[in-house]
Amino acid sequence: MPVLVSNLQEEIAVDDNLVKLVETVILETLQSEGYSPEAEVGLIFVDDNYIRSLNAEYRGIDKATDVLSFALNEGEDMPEAEEAEDLLGDIVISLPTAQRQAEEYGHTFEREVAYLTAHGSLHLLGYDHQTEEDRQVMREKEEAILSRLNIRR
Repeated sequence: MPVLVSNLQEEIAVDDNLVKLVETVILETLQSEGYSPEAEVGLIFVDDNYIRSLNAEYRGIDKATDVLSFALNEGEDMPEAEEAEDLLGDIVISLPTAQRQAEEYGHTFEREVAYLTAHGSLHLLGYDHQTEEDRQVMREKEEAILSRLNIRR
């Protein structure tokens, strides 16, 4: 499973353990939802200014957020899609926001990044939280993924 991790921020150090963590969370999410381990996901670590500009451009919300997902498999299938690589899309995580939220929620930075990675991965697979019912389904899946990986609060 190719997970392509990029770091476009300089505020928080990104080490091999953090990269391994997000790769593991993405793989667990894909496996739990029946996706091929060969599916490709990009994960980009950014700062608050970068994610704010993306949020403003793509969602019309001019403020920083914690995670954004850009799914490539939305809409109708292309005729050649059967033979193409399974490119699911990109997850963008603001590490400064993740750090603040970890402190606010009283758990580790790594747990917060893992949660945001699971959340973003589920968005790539078509899950959303526009209704309370959808939010509950997504939350249960996120917590189940983290639990299977023994990532506790």
